[in-house]
Amino acid sequence: MAGQKNFPLLMELGAPGRRAYLLPELDVPSQAVEELIPSEHLRPEPAPLPELSELEVVRHYTGLSRRNHGVDVGFYPLGSCTMKYNPKVNEDLAAYPGFASLHPYQPEATVQGALQLMSELERYLCEIAGLARATLAPAAGAHGELTGLMLIKAYHENRGEGHRDEIIIPDSAHGTNPASAAMCGYKVVEVASNQRGSVSVDALREVVGPKTAGLMLTNPNTLGLFEEDILTISEMVHSAGGLLYFDGANANAILGKCRPGDMGFDVVHFNLHKTFSTPHGGGGPGSGPIAVRDNLVPFLPMPVVEKRQRLADGAGAGENSLGFYLDYDRPLSIGKIKGFYGNFLVMVRAYAYILSMGPKGLRQASEDAVLAANYLMAKLKPAYDLPYDRICKHEFVLSAKRQKAYGATARDIAKRLLDYGIHAPTVYFPLIVEEALMIEPTETETKAVLDEFIEVMLAIAKEAEESPEQLQTAPHRTVVGRLDETLAARHPVVRWRGENVMEAKA
Repeated sequence: MAGQKNFPLLMELGAPGRRAYLLPELDVPSQAVEELIPSEHLRPEPAPLPELSELEVVRHYTGLSRRNHGVDVGFYPLGSCTMKYNPKVNEDLAAYPGFASLHPYQPEATVQGALQLMSELERYLCEIAGLARATLAPAAGAHGELTGLMLIKAYHENRGEGHRDEIIIPDSAHGTNPASAAMCGYKVVEVASNQRGSVSVDALREVVGPKTAGLMLTNPNTLGLFEEDILTISEMVHSAGGLLYFDGANANAILGKCRPGDMGFDVVHFNLHKTFSTPHGGGGPGSGPIAVRDNLVPFLPMPVVEKRQRLADGAGAGENSLGFYLDYDRPLSIGKIKGFYGNFLVMVRAYAYILSMGPKGLRQASEDAVLAANYLMAKLKPAYDLPYDRICKHEFVLSAKRQKAYGATARDIAKRLLDYGIHAPTVYFPLIVEEALMIEPTETETKAVLDEFIEVMLAIAKEAEESPEQLQTAPHRTVVGRLDETLAARHPVVRWRGENVMEAKA
């Protein structure tokens, strides 16, 4: 906070003789130690570690943790990322020793419960997607995109249509979409949006053709708008021999309301770390399962979880009678796409979330997310430009063009929000909106929190008009003030030291 002193290094704390706890004396003879450990690996003297009490250590790390913002601390309306609160009960379940202590090399006979959980989670995700089978292996959303595109490529090559080397992607798409397509060896073909913020059917008609392998689409799209022409789009791509890939980053808006498979999508990915109750941010953990239609099932990565049919009259006792097993016998599979079988504890959280919510709860989550977004949009559009003035889904995109005319940009608004203890929305994305502010409130915030955000955003809009310098120099109340972003990008400081903490401006 303002006026706070630089945070000391752990090495600067403590004093000789302080202890958090004492270990018992080593009962291994020194001669045995020398025989077991080569002398060159032994320290000639103890490491110069700080001598601290337990209280000092706890206060140090608790103090550091309070310098970070998170959804457990305050409002986090980061558009496109679904930073919603995740129930702590699901964390407790993932921490059960029977789950947390599993090892991927255990014999299948000892992990039948885990395999059953994976099998049932696959079935639930397929029901939500409206498709046949799924793989739980991908470690994140972009990894799921790559896996889905590899499936599409394998499908076309197996049909003798390897010449299909183009993936169509809307101009409003997530940046990972073209990156994943390029990594898979595809040429990226951009399709324009229309005046309503949806894929232009006329523009799509101009680019779809015999070289089309597929179309990657988010629905609702990155503008938070539902693709009204999705059935026409699906028919156009399928008629040309291509497949449809559903980017599930925005699935939080449609759970239980509509299914991507019913829209015509052939491959659907979900972000368990956005939609299904794993804390999202900080680089992990993540999980990006892929669900597919029947015609793509043979190409799924190995292994997949299968269930044996038990033989009657006790026949087939022993290893072969196990209920669930990992199937590696898949001749058309694209192979392994991750070590072991995916991020299992993320699956546990998602499984618990789906069971606890049930169909009605999942539908209500989407309904509440959509209601919250439309409430915010209606209250804020008098003060900010709204490029696409139509009912949104779980998120919406404002433009700060009006504020920029006074000298305050979208970046300035985002930084000023930090002074109010609110995380900034996504800025300058999607690229088709000038001075974009992408806001997603999620379903987990109360109306009181939304009203507070509205009040702050309106106050900032007024500041932009009357005293833009207040925004241009923000944030003022954070531990670290405004950084030189160019310098930070070219010469990043990736190791924390006490002297790196800047004195906050008064």
